[in-house]
Amino acid sequence: MTRWVGRSQWPTVVGAQPIEAQHAVPLSRSPGWRMAIPVSGRLWLAFLCLLAMVWAGSRLYWATGIPVIVTVDGQSLALRTHQRTVAGLLEELGMQVHPQDLVQPGLNTPVSSGLTVTVRRARPVQLDVNGQVFHMHAQARTLRDLLNEAGVPSSPYDEIQVDGRPIASLDTPLPLPVMSPTRMSGLAGLSWARLEVRPLHVAIRHAVPLRVRDGNAEYIIRTTARTVGEALLREQVILYLGDLARPELGSQVVPGLRVYIERSVPFSVHVDGREIRTRTRQRIVADALAELGIVLGAADIVKPSLSAELKPSLTVSITRVSERIEIEQDAISYPIAWVPDDELEIDQRRIDVAGQEGLIKRRFRAVYHDGQLVSRTLEDEWVAQEPITRVIAYGRKIVLRTLETPEGSITYWRKIRMLATSYSPSTAGISLDDDYFGRTRLGWKLRKGIVAVDPSLIKLGSKVYIPGYGLADAADTGGLIRGRHIDLGFEDHNLELWYRWVDVYLLAPPPPLYQIPWILPDWPREHRR
Repeated sequence: MTRWVGRSQWPTVVGAQPIEAQHAVPLSRSPGWRMAIPVSGRLWLAFLCLLAMVWAGSRLYWATGIPVIVTVDGQSLALRTHQRTVAGLLEELGMQVHPQDLVQPGLNTPVSSGLTVTVRRARPVQLDVNGQVFHMHAQARTLRDLLNEAGVPSSPYDEIQVDGRPIASLDTPLPLPVMSPTRMSGLAGLSWARLEVRPLHVAIRHAVPLRVRDGNAEYIIRTTARTVGEALLREQVILYLGDLARPELGSQVVPGLRVYIERSVPFSVHVDGREIRTRTRQRIVADALAELGIVLGAADIVKPSLSAELKPSLTVSITRVSERIEIEQDAISYPIAWVPDDELEIDQRRIDVAGQEGLIKRRFRAVYHDGQLVSRTLEDEWVAQEPITRVIAYGRKIVLRTLETPEGSITYWRKIRMLATSYSPSTAGISLDDDYFGRTRLGWKLRKGIVAVDPSLIKLGSKVYIPGYGLADAADTGGLIRGRHIDLGFEDHNLELWYRWVDVYLLAPPPPLYQIPWILPDWPREHRR
């Protein structure tokens, strides 16, 4: 609704001067007094007239409306309307009426002066029945009414949850509706028009009858458990180690399922300094020990005998007697010798001697009493095989080669497989206010055509060629640039992201021989698929 204010509350127009502050010719002194009013004043008067017309129109429209009272979910509002029916009135208020909503009087009722319209909106419900989800609207106030309205049967053994909380009784009142904001259109005064009821989540899992044959006893349990093991656990049916349930405890519970439980006999075993208390369905001692995975040695003593009948609470004792000779061996790493070969091309290698690991052996005498290690004595130690040195020849012959590139023909003396990444002044990890920002190790301005290298592999100042990047100067280093890793320089505006293995060509002429690293590092290592 438009709010009208007094003249003293009119907003000030920025840049406008009061009428008194303008130098207009007094009306009594100017024959053209109609033209003496400033332009800004005439615009202001026109604006006031327009506001007056709008105000009068709105007041007239409001005054001719029919007064009614609308109550939605207990919140009332008095207003005027020009709609002819209750349906039109609610539509005018931006309210969508659901078929389960209660509207009094009916939607087709004509609107008359003083009419009171009451709306009780049905709450949305998400109903999960045995894993199948349904959506509905309901006026129910208790869980029983809700299930009856949905046509879902129930029993005292069913598992029911409302908004994730278990419900013990069907007559428990449903929780009060929770309102949340919505973007539903409506008049500003209608607080309920800006709120919606959050859906109520109801989950019901129907109990399934399960017939159990437990030894000589037979009974029926009704459960909502998903597996046989969970159903027995809920009914506090204790299963011991060695008991057998068929079908397996992880089997899914389905209607008509029958469960058979075969009970075991309790007994204990003293072996290897410990006592094992367990249960078994075996009939003699030997089978029971085999079921436990207890391996008997030829000198072991078992009481009672292996053929004795297994009775409840029987105790079986095992005494271990053993003596063993144990041999241990360890490898001896072979050394590596690098031999230069001036007739072998650089970066070529030749294995002259393959090399072989050595072997050292040790002999122990171990004595065990009843499974406990009593002593372990070193009796002898010897080198069974001496290691053989691995001899690798590496090339020192430099051969100049020519490569045709988009930039022209180049002559290179070495090609190195390297991991190429990229960087720019802003990604180099140097602060903008640092004097070294945008500068390389040699003091050059960082740009495309400058690369960072490991100076122990590629000499600073060398020229290189990288396919897809072009000719470049090795003029920078980096804390993470080690071994066969090269960082390609760019300006910030033309930075390209690189992370791939490429062949890097070192252009002629080669450096002095004493400055050449003949054996390349093996890091980082390219993993080929």
